[in-house]
Amino acid sequence: MHICFITNEYPKLEFPHGGVGTFIHTISHKLIEKGYKVSVIGINIYTKIDETEQDGEVSIFRLKPRSLKGLTWYLNTKSINKKLVELHNRLPIDIVETAELGLSFIKKNKSIKYVIRLHGGHHFFAESENRKVSWWKGFQEKKSFKNADAFVAVSQYVKSHTAKFLSYNNKPITIIRYPINLEVFKPKPEIEIEPNTILFAGTVCEKKGVNQLLEAMPKVIEQNKDAQLFIYGRDWFFKDGSSYIAYLKNEILPKLGNTVNYVHFMGAVPFKILANKYAAAEICVFPSLMETQGLVAPEAMAMNKLVIFSNCGPGPETIEHKKTGLLCNPYDSDDISKQINWALSHKKDCQHISINARKFVTQTFDVEKITIENIEFYNLITV
Repeated sequence: MHICFITNEYPKLEFPHGGVGTFIHTISHKLIEKGYKVSVIGINIYTKIDETEQDGEVSIFRLKPRSLKGLTWYLNTKSINKKLVELHNRLPIDIVETAELGLSFIKKNKSIKYVIRLHGGHHFFAESENRKVSWWKGFQEKKSFKNADAFVAVSQYVKSHTAKFLSYNNKPITIIRYPINLEVFKPKPEIEIEPNTILFAGTVCEKKGVNQLLEAMPKVIEQNKDAQLFIYGRDWFFKDGSSYIAYLKNEILPKLGNTVNYVHFMGAVPFKILANKYAAAEICVFPSLMETQGLVAPEAMAMNKLVIFSNCGPGPETIEHKKTGLLCNPYDSDDISKQINWALSHKKDCQHISINARKFVTQTFDVEKITIENIEFYNLITV
């Protein structure tokens, strides 16, 4: 079986990437291990040129972005369609998988099954980001869903919440979690924990709750004078090109007194280095306003870390409060500070919670188990 992922986010050495890129990288290599062929086609958001790469046995085709006002979508889709035909003629494709918008203008081939994996689309995030659905993106998503032969949701929440806005058109749908690389994300007793350190990891943007986390810090510092917050992740940019990190530094932190002395923006780091940063932190906090599933919380849980996650969206599917972690209201900075202060002052309780967390993650997010679930679903829809 030959599986082709359509995504712009497959990781490229020395460039930052997000959770979707991490997922595609992980599942691609596991599928290769099982004897499947894997290709990736996407627009080259990294170097902006046509590139063909081999990452082990994963074939990656990064296409030069095309830009013309009002027609960029058409030109880029035309490039992807052309590459799909070339690849299919050379090595027949059985499955094409992409995200919510990815099938809008794909020219379908009757011998290929087309799968949408719900990573969190335009409709899904509109509500949590308090914005209207763009008619153009809304149209594209509806068209894309009509073109799909099957769907994979990464959590029960993303499945049910997306269904409020879009129809699955009675096509097969299953829930398969994101896998966690338990060879990388595992306890590291050789790394000393730095007391009172708080770690956040993820894209530094509004929907990840970073603003509210900063606003929680004054009350954390009141009770824990040695507390330090380390923020790891790539920057996000507004439509005018301005930096979200710059906004936090220039607009939010100055209103929070001396909090600026306790907050450190560390930038994006490779995931293996991030694992070491998790290991050194006392607690990990991810107060997302919305997620489809999120990788960072279970990654940290797999390392026996006390994790504070959002009580919104799929948070309760990932953490049982005070049993496998803590849940906070991400819209309430007082509740975020309350959960952080509880964790920093209940170290023995947190040790027990952290052990339970790792046990849950190893049973639920094991990459081997999840790879088999994906293969079984691919086989089901190609029969």
